[in-house]
Amino acid sequence: MELVSVAAIADNRAIGKDGEIPWPSLPADKRQYRARIADNPVILGRVTFESMLEDLPGAAQIVLSRQAPSYDVETAVVVGSVDEAIDAAGYLGADIGVDTAYVIGGAGIYALFQPHLDRMVLTRVPGEYEADSFYPDWDEQTWSIETRTEYEEFTVEEWVRQK
Repeated sequence: MELVSVAAIADNRAIGKDGEIPWPSLPADKRQYRARIADNPVILGRVTFESMLEDLPGAAQIVLSRQAPSYDVETAVVVGSVDEAIDAAGYLGADIGVDTAYVIGGAGIYALFQPHLDRMVLTRVPGEYEADSFYPDWDEQTWSIETRTEYEEFTVEEWVRQK
């Protein structure tokens, strides 16, 4: 199972403030993000999952939580560890015929999965923003940019871990 994180980050690695993105909405980014993850399992934290209940992303949601909540959502599975999340992604992916799972946040989840990622898809939002959530730092010596796609208000970079 390939693990790919997907995040929109500012120049200071900001990703959120008070549960919201800290910059004005970027509809083109939301469209490309949703299209990318639509048919795959996604791994996310409880708070991020609960913030998206009205419009859940991905074909299945793997919710990593220490609290082990129960949700009345047919496509959601709650797990208690990174290893359980990776195992669940493998089973769910095989069940729906895909071999990629997307890690979609929040900040703590990105940090937990950083050592396990094969790729990162990062929307680079120009500027620095006040935030309380940040994407984890990574060693650029062990990663390389595979593609860079320019949009009017942002750039999408696809990073690949060097083997």
